Amino acid sequence: MFYDWAPYVPVAERRRKAAGAMAKLAKKGQILSPVVVQGRAIATTAWGKAWCANMESYSDYANRLPRGRTYVRNGSVVDLQISPGTVAARVSGSSIYRTTITVKPVPKAKWQQICADCAGGIDSLVELLQGRFSKGVMDRLCRQGDGLFPVPKDIRFDCSCPDGATMCKHVAAVLYGVGARFDSKPELLFTLRQVDPAELLSRAGSGVVAAPAAGERTLAGDDLGALFGLELDDSTATTSAAPILPRAAAKPARAARPTAKTTRARDPASRLLAALRKAGSLDNAAARAATGLDAEAVRPLLRQLVADGHARVQGQRRGTRYVAVGKELKP
Repeated sequence: MFYDWAPYVPVAERRRKAAGAMAKLAKKGQILSPVVVQGRAIATTAWGKAWCANMESYSDYANRLPRGRTYVRNGSVVDLQISPGTVAARVSGSSIYRTTITVKPVPKAKWQQICADCAGGIDSLVELLQGRFSKGVMDRLCRQGDGLFPVPKDIRFDCSCPDGATMCKHVAAVLYGVGARFDSKPELLFTLRQVDPAELLSRAGSGVVAAPAAGERTLAGDDLGALFGLELDDSTATTSAAPILPRAAAKPARAARPTAKTTRARDPASRLLAALRKAGSLDNAAARAATGLDAEAVRPLLRQLVADGHARVQGQRRGTRYVAVGKELKP
């Protein structure tokens, strides 16, 4: 069985072609909204991180979402539009692919219950959109299966790419792009779920969420991870639900970077990539030796090297080798 892999297109070339295609659309009067991620963190605010954490908490998505992180970080989501119940995006790959994600609305009865439970816990729309409220309110809004965020059965994907996977890397990139967009426009979460955020404020009285004590109107650093049962990394962890701090205040955190790099260097994916670059090509046996993993565990990592553009496949079945991009394998 032969695999018909699309030819690898370098990131710089993809960006150049995407810029040209987007310029043509702009000339036709189309308003484009690319996703721009600064640094390693994809989302930096309470709502953006909560969206990403919710997606990552579902086992159906956990093994597929990582494919999209590289794409969204390198600017491949060249347009992303959020409207009631729909996310429409264009993602730059070997071509410009059209990706659509549809999300069911929050059922009316469920939304009314959420509003009732949060009654008296949110003082203003500004505080709501900034995530400046008690942990009890966030617990209620993020309650899986009964909160504001969608579950897998509420979401449908469609992509024009030839990948037959249920969730291709373009869809995964768009899902992360949605979280990044909520950083700057958190009101779009309510637009997507087709509910009115003002209704959370209009219900006076006492709900099941206790009123916060003085100084409690921010989320603790580990709250989002605890809500979704995750140990969040730098791309999804939250340190505060308050507005983003000025860059000058964030400088002390840079001292921790060497430790993070050392940790990442020890993971199997990093060891596999280093071995590929050193040897020029790998087969399954060499990959197992480099990572210490068995055949079943190492196979997804090899496929990820191809998906990320680090390697291409040569040969078939037992003769398959993964050749580093830019290297030629001698016959």
